[in-house]
Amino acid sequence: MPSRKIHLAAFMNAGPQGTVGWRHPDAGDGFLTAEHYLHIARVLEDAKFDMAFVPDALAVPRSLGDSFEPAVKFGTGTPRLDPMTVITLMSSVTTRLGVAATMSTGYQEPYNLARSMGTLDHLSGGRAGWNVVTSFQDAEAQNFNQDKLPDREERYARAEEFLEVTTRLWDSWSDDALIHDKESGRFARPEEVEAIDHKGRFFQVQGPLGVPRPPQGYPVIVQAGASPTGRDFASRWADVVFCSHESLESAVDFYQDMKRRAAAHGRDPEQLKILPAATTVVGTDYRDAMAKHEAFFELVDPMAGLSRLAYHVNVDLTKYDLDGPLPSLEVVGVEGHYREVVEFAEREKLSIREIGRWYGARTEGNMIGSATDIADAMEEWLDAGAADGFMIQATHVPAAFEDFATQVVPELQRRGLFRTEYEGDTLRENLGLARPERGEWRNRAKSVADAADGGTVA
Repeated sequence: MPSRKIHLAAFMNAGPQGTVGWRHPDAGDGFLTAEHYLHIARVLEDAKFDMAFVPDALAVPRSLGDSFEPAVKFGTGTPRLDPMTVITLMSSVTTRLGVAATMSTGYQEPYNLARSMGTLDHLSGGRAGWNVVTSFQDAEAQNFNQDKLPDREERYARAEEFLEVTTRLWDSWSDDALIHDKESGRFARPEEVEAIDHKGRFFQVQGPLGVPRPPQGYPVIVQAGASPTGRDFASRWADVVFCSHESLESAVDFYQDMKRRAAAHGRDPEQLKILPAATTVVGTDYRDAMAKHEAFFELVDPMAGLSRLAYHVNVDLTKYDLDGPLPSLEVVGVEGHYREVVEFAEREKLSIREIGRWYGARTEGNMIGSATDIADAMEEWLDAGAADGFMIQATHVPAAFEDFATQVVPELQRRGLFRTEYEGDTLRENLGLARPERGEWRNRAKSVADAADGGTVA
């Protein structure tokens, strides 16, 4: 069973929110300004959120007919600002809020990423997080000297080695390497700094890193893979798993599977936090909240929703009969999103056109109602063993985050389900995560080696 305390993260685009959030009458239009992100950071920290989480992709999405026109027309996944710049800005006006950015192992080098994240962890006082992705669109590959992405297994193989190299670089300085001894003139202990001399299939990195070991040991590692390969990867490396489900039952199954996988790799399952997505719509009562949701739903063009879905699954669904059922797809981009869509479409008997409208305004977790209703739903998920907390997805910003912060958070606090003050200074402390000892990468790397010999958890 999960802890009786909820962790909260905010899923926040560095651009337009969702597919149609920018059309909401209460939506701000300042996503190209610093003040937009500074304001959201303050709202989240005042509400005692664990972290702000910024997704990313390295291309303007191509979807319907392999064109970027729908993404530009509807504001679907574009534009996106550089998330590292955004979270660094947010960290500058907060003292406890964690800040996590998405960066791809496919189009970074371990040294650069270890340096950037290590730097931010120092400058923020130990509040940095890295959402590890492997990329899923050929459009990203085509911005980095490739015609198409490698297949899923190849991408994850690269990610495995990337994580090993990155964590070894963070460990290349001991925690007490710096001494600043002005009397003797010794700045640091060379014997406490080591090269890593890594030579692998994908990377050759000498090291050591030019940044001392981060305050958190390793910045918090977030992952969202839902395929069997992705789940196994996350169960080794992740501290936080972001997921989404269309039913409580599927959320419980996923939660149990991920905790079991973590235990099978020798980890304490409590050190892997599962945060399902929750799109909350808060009203004075259920009827008021449903009226808000229905008004939002009416803003969605079905083609905008299909554009977003095509981007996620890498399949142009407009080539099928829009008034027919969803076809069975064997190869998709983001498997978790596809499975959710299949589950919901079969249950509700939706056509492709109707799926587009629903996907453009979907409220993950079905958390629509008064603050009491939403707290009831969150408590139900917690008690059912489906979540350690939630990734709050706003229909529009900043107002939806403000509604949640001022209405739902106090109700969760009244029930003793959420903190009234931060427990610590670092993101790891506030998530209840242990600080990795120097050399922790060896345990994860050994697990990877065992998996390669046939020990992958099924």
